Amino acid sequence: MKLIATDLDGTLLRDDRTLSRRTLAALRAATESGAQVVFVTARPPRFVDTLPAGLVGTAICSNGAIVYDLGERAVISTRTLDVAVAREVAATLRAAVPSAGFGVETGHRLRYEPSYLLRMPEDAAAEHPVETMDELWATPFVKLLAYSTHHSADFMVAAAESVSAGLAQFTHSGGRGLLEVSARGVSKAGTLAALCAEWGVAAHDVVAFGDMPNDLTILRWAGTGYAMANAHQDVLTAADRLTLSNEEDGVAVALEHLLTR
Repeated sequence: MKLIATDLDGTLLRDDRTLSRRTLAALRAATESGAQVVFVTARPPRFVDTLPAGLVGTAICSNGAIVYDLGERAVISTRTLDVAVAREVAATLRAAVPSAGFGVETGHRLRYEPSYLLRMPEDAAAEHPVETMDELWATPFVKLLAYSTHHSADFMVAAAESVSAGLAQFTHSGGRGLLEVSARGVSKAGTLAALCAEWGVAAHDVVAFGDMPNDLTILRWAGTGYAMANAHQDVLTAADRLTLSNEEDGVAVALEHLLTR
């Protein structure tokens, strides 16, 4: 075990977005043993900055679109979504799912048009409304978000794949009715694989943890992939191993076992 790649929400963090003492201790024990820890999340860097003090290293944010230095609080690299592609995906998806509203994530803030009804109180300071769809494309962004109160996130992904297959990367991280769209080829695993190649870490030396469909790529790429007990059914099916839920410190339990072995 040379590298640990772990998702945050629903995986490493408890439901109240806190990190338990047991999990924090397990991460520190792993790093003291020589393993690197990489946080791999759908969240933008501003959410990673809220992790407990003392956690350092690299975070792969926005489903692979941003590489972020947690200690320096600095963006290392960014892969934006082409405006023309985003426009086409939004147009075709709105035709297929009329209830969908759209927003764009820049990594620093979220811009949304009037029909995008999802609000996150913890991110209110970074959420900025615009009056028209055209205003969404004013500055570079890493993700297009589509949200519908009428449908599940699984439905939204399937709908996007049916009308825009091949244009972009479609996934979700568990938010009801929320589709996340990245540039084609951008994924958690793709960015993690590039970092591991740079660091000289082979896939078989990576242990990964996740709970949602956007984690599937890292669970399949890593030498060992753990699904949380609370994971989406697709993740439970794909993972090599199963650990306890995020509320039961499942990541810590698995790491303690690996370190003892």
